[in-house]
Amino acid sequence: MKKLINAVDDVLTEQLEGFALAHPELNVSLEPFFITRADGATQGEVAVISGGGSGHEPLHGGYVGQGMLAAACPGQIFTSPTPDQMIAAAEASHGGAGVLFLIKNYTGDVLNFETATEMLHMQDIAVQSILIDDDIAVKDSLHTAGRRGVGATVIIEKVVGAAAASGYDLDKCAALARSLNLRSRSMGMALTSCTVPANEKPTFDLKDDEIEIGIGIHGEPGQERVPWQPVDEVVARMTEEILEDAGYSRTVREWDREAGDWLERELVDEPFAEGDQMIALVNGMGATPLSELYGVYRKLAHICKDKNITLARSLVGSYITSLEMQGFSITLVKADNETLTLWDAPVRTPALRWGV
Repeated sequence: MKKLINAVDDVLTEQLEGFALAHPELNVSLEPFFITRADGATQGEVAVISGGGSGHEPLHGGYVGQGMLAAACPGQIFTSPTPDQMIAAAEASHGGAGVLFLIKNYTGDVLNFETATEMLHMQDIAVQSILIDDDIAVKDSLHTAGRRGVGATVIIEKVVGAAAASGYDLDKCAALARSLNLRSRSMGMALTSCTVPANEKPTFDLKDDEIEIGIGIHGEPGQERVPWQPVDEVVARMTEEILEDAGYSRTVREWDREAGDWLERELVDEPFAEGDQMIALVNGMGATPLSELYGVYRKLAHICKDKNITLARSLVGSYITSLEMQGFSITLVKADNETLTLWDAPVRTPALRWGV
């Protein structure tokens, strides 16, 4: 294993120190680990907060800033952050209008954010949490109960962050995040594994002539391991599965602020159809050349055009990664006029910046 690190135990601390030096517009706490805007809480604005294991940069710390996240909680590599991180981030960033946790569907993240939600409620801080589970490749994985939260996280953080900045209240921000998740589908693939520094060996093995379809961002197994195929064939398979996926039903737990307890909500995805307009994310997994990602987008755009689906906005690049994995993911989010307006709103973060 060759990594640009000093010692395994110091990886997260040293990388966050470097992140802080590179981005003085942010405040980086090292005890416990969390990232907020350096100018502090914005009074009267919902604080949208997310987090998860490190190794997926720029997610989540790279999306803290104007028009997106108020705070992010980085865990150790591929490991959930802890409730004390989430509580400290919320205390530092909330401006009196409440806190909205956006939680990728991984077991550790869910449990720890739930604990933080309950503790914040005891401090009389209004809090709500929304689960993101957009990965159609699996129903269950090594880390989750149900579909994993992947690429849609980036789009939801941007749109809901813009909504908070424009004055949406906590309930309206939560409803928007829930709706976006039900209009989101993602799927990924890998040409190679990644290597977690503490493990000192690849997470899984792929032969030189194999690819993994449906891979997770922690190296979880995919749907199928197949011989190498040209990019158009891989994109066609993944896009067809995304567009045809419909009716995924699940029961999720959401916090009821009035009752001070958890409620169960039955949710079903909205199907995609001809005439829809989408926000499209073609995402690199960490070691995929940008030029190859544009080759992916080319085929995706052709397929959607043939099906009378409009890619109204696009994002191509590495936005939710898996260390040095080679591969890509495709995310499509059905977008109405409200969604597009919020997507276009100004954003100023280390990883996304436009309109300012």
